[in-house]
Amino acid sequence: MASAKEIRGQIKATQNTAKITKAMEMVAASKMRKAQERVLEARAYAEGIKRIVHNLMRAHPEYKHAFLTKRDAVKRMGVIAVSTDKGLCGGLNTNAMKKAFAVMQASTVDVDAMNIGRRASQAMRRFGVNIVASVENINDAPSLDEILGVVQVAMDKYLAGELDEVHLVYSKYVNTMTQEPTSMRLLPCDDSDVDESEAYWDYLYEPDSQVVLDGLLRRYIEALVYHSVLENKACEHSARMVAMKAATDNAKDIVKDLQVTYNKARQAAITQEIAEICSGAAAAG
Repeated sequence: MASAKEIRGQIKATQNTAKITKAMEMVAASKMRKAQERVLEARAYAEGIKRIVHNLMRAHPEYKHAFLTKRDAVKRMGVIAVSTDKGLCGGLNTNAMKKAFAVMQASTVDVDAMNIGRRASQAMRRFGVNIVASVENINDAPSLDEILGVVQVAMDKYLAGELDEVHLVYSKYVNTMTQEPTSMRLLPCDDSDVDESEAYWDYLYEPDSQVVLDGLLRRYIEALVYHSVLENKACEHSARMVAMKAATDNAKDIVKDLQVTYNKARQAAITQEIAEICSGAAAAG
């Protein structure tokens, strides 16, 4: 059994760790509320532009934009993987990367990775995936400019024929306890979730439909990726808050166990001292 002094040191170190994890839990809880608000505000825009693009795809089936046209054969695929920059958020990044690798393994073609977040880049490098673009150190309140470079690379490579499909993988915020790894085909635009029974309408265009549609499709791709980053940020802070709370509770449990062990060690030391005193007194008598 360790000495009482060693156990006291372990108790002190564990208590200090609990203070740190408690502080991190409170910070994550504060950031989580703001991130949740941003996600809920952005969802309306993301759903709105998605609905408009789907209406246009159905109203103008003759419009053959590259973003709407499926390639005859998929020879190379791109994956935009969204992750966090920091750890200590449970299995959030692990689950997202498992989803990304599942998307890659579902096809036998070569893959180019475009990463948003340091953890995604680390995972891709570890498994030897070709990385063509990456961005790190995303703010808690991210702007479109921060991720625009990665999105532009994906669109340019798709238009140049270097990529035949582009998939987006991120963590979707469900609630504080649940973050769902999600993947979707970004390019060509996927309309598989459109309800054909719903009514749709056309729009008035200025200057003309082709110019408007070309610009709108680019904004659509950018909006989907930007929204995925907001979703991932809300997931990150929620997962970190839960993980730090669990760490704090575990530290408290460890302190309780160490205190019991300390009391036993102290009692054993006192008993031994009493026995030695009694033995010494008996020998002297």
